[in-house]
Amino acid sequence: MTFERKSSYDKADLIKSGNCELFGHDGPPLPSDLMLMLDRIIEMKEDGGNFGKGYIEAELDINPDLWFFKYHFKNDPVMPGCLGLDAMWQLVGFYLGWIGGKGKGRALGVGEVKLKGQILPTNKKVTYKIHFKRLINRKLIMGIGDGEVYVDGKLIYQATDLKVGLFKDTSEF
Repeated sequence: MTFERKSSYDKADLIKSGNCELFGHDGPPLPSDLMLMLDRIIEMKEDGGNFGKGYIEAELDINPDLWFFKYHFKNDPVMPGCLGLDAMWQLVGFYLGWIGGKGKGRALGVGEVKLKGQILPTNKKVTYKIHFKRLINRKLIMGIGDGEVYVDGKLIYQATDLKVGLFKDTSEF
């Protein structure tokens, strides 16, 4: 299987990733179905970002029928903040596959998370931005970056030191 490295990916590409059809069976898949928190990746590059070591920008279209609005919270629907954090980890793992990393992606931590806004069913679009600080691509494959989440252009979450590693064997993880 030959992976076509592009600077942007649509929903069909992201679904292929969740089905292990984008990076192959030994590459890191994105979550599939309802846990995929992205509709498209609009920009990826190995340089750029706040630290010059890589950058990703992705989007999620908001509509009131998204599954989490029904359950979090009853009569006060809001997207759980942890799903925004997970989306940022998803992007770090995707980037590791994009640069050629192999293995299953696992979130390894985050430095500090600041939540100063919310995502409601009336919003239109969430934008995620990841600025890579460090990439390790040896026996250990790991990405570390700072992330931002915007809703309709307003910055609402910030996370430092988002860490994702790739593991060939997760049985002892």
